[in-house]
Amino acid sequence: MKPLTLNPVGKIRIGREGMFVETEPKYTPALKELCGFSHLQMLWWFDGCDNASARTTLETEKPYQKGPDTLGIFATRSPYRPNPIGLSTARILSIDEKNGIIQLAYLDAHEGSPVLDLKPYTPSLDRVETPRVPNWCAHWPQSLEESASFDWAHEFRWSEE
Repeated sequence: MKPLTLNPVGKIRIGREGMFVETEPKYTPALKELCGFSHLQMLWWFDGCDNASARTTLETEKPYQKGPDTLGIFATRSPYRPNPIGLSTARILSIDEKNGIIQLAYLDAHEGSPVLDLKPYTPSLDRVETPRVPNWCAHWPQSLEESASFDWAHEFRWSEE
């Protein structure tokens, strides 16, 4: 298999002013006309979880309160996986095309996380009208907007480490 080469297009910045994607200067032309979209999808690197142990994790014990006792890692959104790639959908608040900065309403990435790619969210390709999920997570919110006020802290089993 041919080796893969990833070239981050930017990084995450989080501060008092909010959450931002700062693109590398050579990628700022790629932001042209993104301003017409309300949301974007972002692929990013869970750089804080990029180690041999995390990359060999294939199962995890009951990460969700109402979940099964064991889940395969592909049935979770865990950063511990063979390739620590994050996928997030975020609402765009503003875009500074000149400086290559996108302000987002919320993002589940960490400060400094490398951004691998940005794609516009388009309902015709990204929205599934009637998705099916297992019973143990059927009570989760049905949209990104509803997720903002959902009590996620009570959904996870936090380890006692």
